[in-house]
Amino acid sequence: MKIKVLSRNPDDYLRETKRDIQKVPRNYDPALHPFEAPREYVRALNATKLERVFAKPFLGALDGHRDGVRSLCKHPTALSLLLSGACDGEVKVWSLAKRSCLQTIQAHEGMVGNDKTIKQWSLSECGQIEEEPQSTILGKTIFTSIDHHWSENKYATCGQQLDIWDEDRTEPVRSFTWGVDSLHAVKFNPIETNIVGSCASDRSIILYDMRGAAPLRKVILKLRSNTIAWNPMEAFIFTVANEDYK
Repeated sequence: MKIKVLSRNPDDYLRETKRDIQKVPRNYDPALHPFEAPREYVRALNATKLERVFAKPFLGALDGHRDGVRSLCKHPTALSLLLSGACDGEVKVWSLAKRSCLQTIQAHEGMVGNDKTIKQWSLSECGQIEEEPQSTILGKTIFTSIDHHWSENKYATCGQQLDIWDEDRTEPVRSFTWGVDSLHAVKFNPIETNIVGSCASDRSIILYDMRGAAPLRKVILKLRSNTIAWNPMEAFIFTVANEDYK
């Protein structure tokens, strides 16, 4: 009587120690793996997507300020120019292409905006600023934010109220109030240039029209909004950065 049995050599599939890699038998015959190429393609594609998702977005740092940076502004026409203001009153002009400082001026005494002064300089397209300001305006309250009109020689400041200024005058041409302690951010609409948006300390977002005598609308959120940014393509859409991490 003949009996057929299966026999295996333990050396072919057992590990000598627990740290050894487990041996897994596999048949590499292409006929047995018809979907091998599509499966490897999907794996490579997913690996590429995950690598982009977890890639570090940091590109570089602009070092040079001796104190904390309080304000940041992009040049409206020169794409490579950036301006920053620090808590020690120092203003720097940066070149994003070279990642270096082009010029430094001592604009204010103390924190930018807290000395209640507005100063205007002449800035060239290459990032050069005259040493002396063209004009200096002394305000009545602390200024927390400033933004320039996109087409006219006007700008807006906010603090205890929203003020609209003309570059040729030392007094605001119009002031808006709506029963809040203070405003800390103001932005002009790039399309509907007469519309101004601001963020207030009472967790509200207020919209203004320079052609009117009173603010347009006020919306109160659950938490405070820190800043506001308008959509450059659609005039009726804007974004706010809120304390609710959104």
